[in-house]
Amino acid sequence: MKAILATAPGSTDVLQLRDIPKPELPSAHHLLVKLAAAGVNPVDTKLRAKPVYFPDKLPAILGCDGAGTVEAVGSAVTRFKVGDQVFFCNGGIGDEPGNYAEYTTLHEDYCAKKPVKSGLQDSAALPLVFITAWESLVERVGLQAGQTVLIHAGAGGVGHVAVQLARHLGARVAVTVSDDHKAALARGYGAEKTINYKTQDFVQETLSWTNGQGADVVFDTVGGETFLRSLPAARVYGKVVSLLSTPLSLADTQLARVRNLSLCYDLMLAPQAMGLHDDRIRQRKILEQAAALVDAGKLTVHVSHRLPMEQAAEAHRMLEAGGTVGKIVLTMG
Repeated sequence: MKAILATAPGSTDVLQLRDIPKPELPSAHHLLVKLAAAGVNPVDTKLRAKPVYFPDKLPAILGCDGAGTVEAVGSAVTRFKVGDQVFFCNGGIGDEPGNYAEYTTLHEDYCAKKPVKSGLQDSAALPLVFITAWESLVERVGLQAGQTVLIHAGAGGVGHVAVQLARHLGARVAVTVSDDHKAALARGYGAEKTINYKTQDFVQETLSWTNGQGADVVFDTVGGETFLRSLPAARVYGKVVSLLSTPLSLADTQLARVRNLSLCYDLMLAPQAMGLHDDRIRQRKILEQAAALVDAGKLTVHVSHRLPMEQAAEAHRMLEAGGTVGKIVLTMG
């Protein structure tokens, strides 16, 4: 089969199209999936540049997100049959091969049937971003109906899905964006207030929007200075959840303490990296929630670019250049 291999740590040039053997089922509980598409995520570019989970296992196939058709099932599989269309977040960070390939294998417990009302390409774009948004907003901070939430990068991959999830939960949503096009997209997904962080102070805009109180929840998908400046944008006794690790100075922690803030973090790939089987099943059940929302017309994923698998390097270049709207997918055949 054809696959894109990360042959060494480095620039996009290390992504090479190769012919490799079609994978065999590693256990009786595994599926063989003929991939239709793979979602491309920022973590893929980071692992290409610095493969921290598998420095001694190169060349490796990247790509956590995938969708395709079940071509074969192990003898103990009960949840799927040949011909089922599925989507999942699996592989691409270490022991299991990723999804920049024509075929992949995965345990049946980590796989969900794709949404009926979504094609395979769109379904491949959804797993990592939806699981991240769900873990952050539902599991970490318990976002409730009537609460206010500020979502950074509201037109980005995680951001535009988080906006829709927050609105589904009944929250009022403000977002930061970098231009009018992204603002229009975020409003279309349900954002009540859009803040252009290049021309506006998002802290002051958030305070104004909440009558001086600050947002009940701030969802940080950016990190760095954005995370630190989010602390005064949250209300006293509010919650800030971040996808990135950011060093906190003594002054930062004192500000968070004085305001009684809860600081939370989410790394949705931790269950896969740490081999936490029960949490992998929990994440699959989150994907089943995503499929239900798509089929109910309450969730959509914005795929801005569909590139053939052979153009994986270009997809990485686009992500690293910044400013990408929604998601990029690689297509197979």
